[in-house]
This record gives sequence, C-alpha cells and structure tokens, in this order.
Amino acid sequence: MKKPPPDNHRHVAIIGAGIVGVSTAIWLQRAGHQVTLIDRIGPAGGTSFGNGGVLASCAIVPVTVPGLIKKAPRMLFDPNQPLFLRWPYLPRLMPWLVRYLGHATADGAAATAAALAPIIGDSLADHQALSSGTGAERWIVPSDYLYVYRDREHYQSDAFGWRLRREHGFHWDEMESEAFAAFDPVFGSENRFASRLSNHGRISDPGEYVKALAAHVVASGGRLLKADVSDIVHADGRVTGLRAGGDLIPCDAAVLTAGAWSGPLARQLGLKVPMESERGYHVELWGTNIMPRAPAMIAAGKFVATPMEGRLRLAGIVEFGGLTAPASAAPFDLLKKGIRAAIPGITWEREEQWMGHRPAPADSVPIIGELDHIRGAFTGFGHHHVGLTGGPKTGQILAGLISGQKSNLNLAPYAPSRFH
Repeated sequence: MKKPPPDNHRHVAIIGAGIVGVSTAIWLQRAGHQVTLIDRIGPAGGTSFGNGGVLASCAIVPVTVPGLIKKAPRMLFDPNQPLFLRWPYLPRLMPWLVRYLGHATADGAAATAAALAPIIGDSLADHQALSSGTGAERWIVPSDYLYVYRDREHYQSDAFGWRLRREHGFHWDEMESEAFAAFDPVFGSENRFASRLSNHGRISDPGEYVKALAAHVVASGGRLLKADVSDIVHADGRVTGLRAGGDLIPCDAAVLTAGAWSGPLARQLGLKVPMESERGYHVELWGTNIMPRAPAMIAAGKFVATPMEGRLRLAGIVEFGGLTAPASAAPFDLLKKGIRAAIPGITWEREEQWMGHRPAPADSVPIIGELDHIRGAFTGFGHHHVGLTGGPKTGQILAGLISGQKSNLNLAPYAPSRFH
C-alpha cells in the first residue's frame, strides 16, 4: 500500500497577504511546505499597511469593558469622542452589535484578555523570530510603549484594564508630572501622567515590512498571485483547491487570512462568523518639528501616535459603516485635533490620510484553526485591533497545525467551531 506524502510536503494556498498571511507562509516554508500566497491587492494592501505600527503586547484589554453600554450612546453624539457611526448602516449593524455589547462585562472582558495574551503577549520576540534572516528585520524597533493620561485620576479610571494586564504578567512604571516631563518633554501640561511598559516595539514602516516578508516568501520558492479568490474547492470533506482569477489552483490545504474580507469565503465553507468591519483611520504627519520618544496611546483620544521613518503616524478611531462606504472627514480632523492637544506646538510639512478595515468578531477573539467538517480548511482572521501584534504567533500556530504538530497552547478559545 502506497504511503501518503509526509505532512511537510504539502502545498498550502494562503488567501490574504497581510501580516497573518505572510507569517503563516514563512513558518510553513520553514517546516518544509510549498506555499502560494494570493491577495486581491498584493502584500500589505489593507490593514497591514495602515495599522498603528505598535507591537502592543499589553493590548489584551478589549473595547468591550464594563461600562461600555452606558458610555457608547453619549460618545456617538459627541463629535469630540473617537466613536462614529454611519447611521444608515445601523439596521445592518444591530445583530452584530447586540452580540458584541453582550461581552461588555467583567467576565467577558477577562475571557477575551485570557485568549489574546498567548497570541500577542510576546510580540516583539515573535516578530524578531519571524523576520530573522528575511531582510525585514530593519523595520523592527524595540521600544517602550506609553499610555498617556491627563492625570492620575484619569489613569485610575482605567483600573479594570490595568488589573487585567497585571494578572497576565505585565509590569509598568508610573510617571507623574516632573518625572513624565523629564522622560519626554514633548507632551503638554494637559497630560501629566503616563504608564510606561518596556519590552514592546514598533514597526517603522508597516507596509514595507510586510512587503519585505512577502518578498522573502517568493525568494524562498513560494508563489505570489494577485487575484480574487472566488471559491475554496473541497470534495469528500477535504480541500482540493481554490479558484483564483478564474483559474483552479490545486492545493492540499487552504488558509483564510483575508481580514475583514474573510466573511464571504468563510460562509461558503459553512462558517458564519458574526464579524463587522471596524473602520480605522490614520493620519501621517511628515516633516514634524518634534517627535515623541516612544509610541504612545493618548488615552483621552483613544489613538496611538507612533514615530515612523520620516513621519509620525496617528492611528485609531472607531467607526461603523461597513466595507464599501468612503472615508469620513471627521475622524481625520479629530486625530489632528487630538495630537495638537497632546503635543502643543507640533507642526508638520504635509500629511497623508488613510482609512481601512479591522476585522471585528463579536467576541473580539481571532478565529484560528481547522474547520472540523472540512479537512485542510484553516482560518486565521478576526484579530480586531491586534493583527500586526499577533500576526507572527498566529502564523506559527497555523503552520504547526498544518504540519500535524500538537500545540502547547489551549487553542479552544480561537476554534472556528465556536460559531457553529
């Protein structure tokens, strides 16, 4: 009887060439697999280009913390709050929103944090391991990560989130008034308190970083296609190929890592994930006269200011309005208003604006694993705010599963079967 081919000689097709997709491809190649990366735009064409650029290991606290249900309506009607809604989209949003807000409890937030910690909790080391020998290392910058508050009272209003971080082993320094000013004098007197977490990092150009990783995949024998995938083909309960750009591509396994665009293909496979696009915005300020010392979450505006090559990127804002509506002007204006309040006197020579789509499952936990009813069909999407941070670990997990390795992590929280 002929033996089946060993697992390390499989051909794996990966749908989506963002950070999760290219990470999966690299770890698969290192395990001996043949890979084909397919993306409708190309590497880093979406959120992997426009994210905040922070390797935010401590970002295990979801948006859905206790008290959100009470705060959210007021935020929607306050133009100075970082929450926006395209009102005609509300009827379509409601079923997801009800499920999402159902997790805004102490137990729900704690469960999400416990699920995210193994995926993102050592992000800097994960990125260093992923990029080693690829040529992409140059964009990884180890750094502190700051949460900047108006004062100690403002900081203490986030006590629930900081308690969750402490429970998962995070440590930080508290800097107040003169100590904070001595650490980084660019911040104005309106912000007199900061928590500083070490062992974090930033990517100095997220788009170029992911493109360099994708180029390494190709240089290592992988195939990169620019095409729309219309179908994942399966027969007798097993993946046999996929259709991309009208062509049938045979494969032994397929991995869906298309972020916010993963929904339609997932539904074709019988997986109905309650997921919405959380529209995220960034403004890049080129030629600034001053630059913060480290990436900082400006708590008052819920946005991140990240130093990058030649510019300062401001990223954040939450807007719900689906995948097709154009960008709104108000979020861009709010980001610029927020940085002027946080760093008085900042000027810049020019600016660039971007809007993209964060894949937001109702429980804020990514969907990682093999479908239990179709062998060879794997998912790696739904990372909400932490796609860049958690991409390398997700790719490593998926490569291990495809190679038939038993993970030392409890993968149950990420299982696609939780939506059956």
